[in-house]
Amino acid sequence: MENQIKKYREQKNLSQGKLAELCNVSRQTINAIENNKYDPSLQLAFDIAKSLGVLVDTLFLNEGGKGE
Repeated sequence: MENQIKKYREQKNLSQGKLAELCNVSRQTINAIENNKYDPSLQLAFDIAKSLGVLVDTLFLNEGGKGE
């Protein structure tokens, strides 16, 4: 599943380390999620979305509104 985390993280001018700190995970976890090498738990997906000020759907659904 492709995601938009990097796009919104950069718009918020947050480093991977700062986002990781806000979500109480490691920077490596954020990096793996951004590179589609790790699927976050539902709770972590909500924590990331909250930290970025967007809805989970915004981060994980394709532009057509459908997930993969």
